[in-house]
Formats: sequence, structure tokens, C-alpha cells
Amino acid sequence: MNDILSQRLKKIKPSLTVSINVKANALRAEGRDVLVLAAGEPDFDTPQNICQAAIKAMNEGQTRYVPGKGTPALQQAIVEKFKRDNNLSYNLDEIMVGVGGKHIIYNAMMATLNPGDEVIIPAPFWVSYPDIVMLAEGKPIIVKCDALQDFKITPEQLENNITNKTKWLMLNSPSNPTGAVYSFNELKALSEVLLKYPNVLVLTDDIYEKIIYDDGVFSTIASVEPKMKERTLTLNGVSKAYCMTGWRLGYCGGPREIIAGMNKIQSQSTTSTSSISMAASVEALSGDQEFIDLHNIQFKKRRDMVVENLNQIDGINCSIPPGAFYVYPSCEGIIGKKTSAGNTINTDEDFMNFLLESEGIAGVHGEAFGLSPYFRLSYATDEKTLADACNRIERACNNLK
Repeated sequence: MNDILSQRLKKIKPSLTVSINVKANALRAEGRDVLVLAAGEPDFDTPQNICQAAIKAMNEGQTRYVPGKGTPALQQAIVEKFKRDNNLSYNLDEIMVGVGGKHIIYNAMMATLNPGDEVIIPAPFWVSYPDIVMLAEGKPIIVKCDALQDFKITPEQLENNITNKTKWLMLNSPSNPTGAVYSFNELKALSEVLLKYPNVLVLTDDIYEKIIYDDGVFSTIASVEPKMKERTLTLNGVSKAYCMTGWRLGYCGGPREIIAGMNKIQSQSTTSTSSISMAASVEALSGDQEFIDLHNIQFKKRRDMVVENLNQIDGINCSIPPGAFYVYPSCEGIIGKKTSAGNTINTDEDFMNFLLESEGIAGVHGEAFGLSPYFRLSYATDEKTLADACNRIERACNNLK
């Protein structure tokens, strides 16, 4: 029975963010007081107008099979969204809908990668990027981008890592886990490199597009450089800004050949996401958007409080993220210290295990995102919980020697 699993499956590991949540919830079930700051979802409920659109769809019998690529109403709403928000024009055959943003990425890699094709992934990265590439028998090329460069890949790094096997560059802005946002000029500079390599495709994960602070301006590479549009897959979804993580709906616009291939993959796997989620997403994309700014006011307030408190802790250094709802502090000043039990904190994973065991703080260590020694905390929860978490982290750090 040792060979029952495929070789491709043996190359990957379960999602670390999911597994940490499972571990934290198991401790809660045992009666432990655990604050879970590992999940990547807003704590706000799905807005009522979106829920009412779903209820209306159910009452009208919209509960049958729907086109996997999206209902006509949803496809049109996505086309209009891209034009309105990003100045990108797509035809309906250049749009597809998946079961969340992760599913879009999976479909894209499965539809395009051949064994040994390389995918450039700037680190820190969202934990699933490399594993999805490996599932599709591609090769992740990890490019480390530290705090000195604001966690963003430079044109020089990009060019130095392009080979004749490079198939994709993955971009994520605002970033999970760092909140980093690529400016118009930074994307333009990356485009100038990419235009020299016409066989390199770009997947830009814009899922946090609307969660941006401090008068920041969002840009996406296909609109920054129109010549890149014909080989860029622009991914988005309703999970983050619209507080619809459980509705499972992501979407993208891109070259029709790639979209057709992705639809073929999906037709033999999930077929589609829920018809009810599609109906709700039409309202999300086309209806009232005012709640997004209201949510962002709360997110910014929480961000500022968490960053200020973390930077008061000896050994922790936290930059201010311009987008998303995570902080990605350095714990370099903690490495090498000892716990009261005499155990040495050698890695960021050691540190996060220490926080979970000693103070009940569940976060994600930086190695999971490809860059140490850092850790990720989500501030998509209430201020009381966040203040409690910061106090616990400070207490834990003060107990190290």
C-alpha cells in the first residue's frame, strides 16, 4: 500500500494556514483559550443586499445546473466590473468563474503547464502558489523579496530568473501575507522586462484589490501596460472585499485560449460553483459598494493599533502594510532566545509554536510563505481580540531570556 498515492501528491503538503486553523480549533475544543489570527477572512457578515439577492434567486427557482464559466448575468457583471474598475475590456469568452480564487489558479496551472515548466513566484507568497504549480508538474522558482524592498520583486530579480523554461510570473497585490501593493510605476518597470520575453505569461492575483489604505491607488499590470493584456490572466473574486469567503466564487479575465482550456479542466472536475453564489455575486459586483469603504475604515484602525503595539515589543519589528488585512512582522530579534523551559527559539516556526502553547495565539510562521524570520497575523477581527492578542505576545516575549 506504500505506492497507493501518486508521485505528484507526494510533492506537496496540506495548506499550512488551514492546518493551523484546525490545530487552533482543536485546542479550543479542549477548553483552551485560543485567539485565532491565522484565518484569511473578514469578520464582517456578508452584506444584506447580497444575501437578499441569493434568497430571491432561490425563491425564483435558480437552483439548477448553470454554465461553469458563469451565468450570462454574472459574466456580464464581471465584464462591467473589469471595465469600470480596471479599464480592461473583455469579451464573454475571455471570462470564467471558479470555485474561489484558488480554483482559478489551479485551473490555469493545470491547463497550461507541462512537466518542468517554470513559474516565478516572489516570496513571501500565498502558501498555495508553489503547491498548485507542483500539482500541475511545474517547477516553482522562488525569488526572495525582503522588507528592504518592501516585499516586492524588482525588475532585476525578474530578469535574472527568466529562462527558456519560464511559463508564468505570479503577482499578488495587495499581497497575502505582507499587504504590499505594487505601484503603477513598479508594474510598468516589470512590464518593460516582460515585453522582452513574449512567451512569459502573467497571473496577477488581485483578490485584495479593494482593501487598500492611506489614499493608496490600486493598479493591475494588464491596464498599466496594455501590451501585456494578451498574455495576462487577471484574477479576482468576491471573498475578501465582499465578505463572501464561504460562497466560494472567484473569477478571471484573460486570453480566450487559456480561458477555454481552464473551462475544459473545470468541466471534468467541479463543473461550476453554486448557482446561488453566482446570483449573489451579480449583486455584489453590480450593487451598492459603500460598505467596502466603511469596512476599510475599521480595518485601518485595527491595522494601526496592531502595528503600534507590536513595535513596542522588544525583538519584534513590524512595517505598516498598505493593503489587505495582515501584518507580517519580523521576529529576528527573538531568534536565539530561550523559553522558561530552556528551549531555544531557532526559527519563526518555533516562535509561533511557542506563542500558541504559552499564550494561545494562533498565527502563521514566515517559512510557510517562503520568507523567514517573519510571521503573519490577520487583523480581520475585533479590536478587543486584537488588543488581547498583542498583550499576550508581549507577555510571551518578555518571558524569553
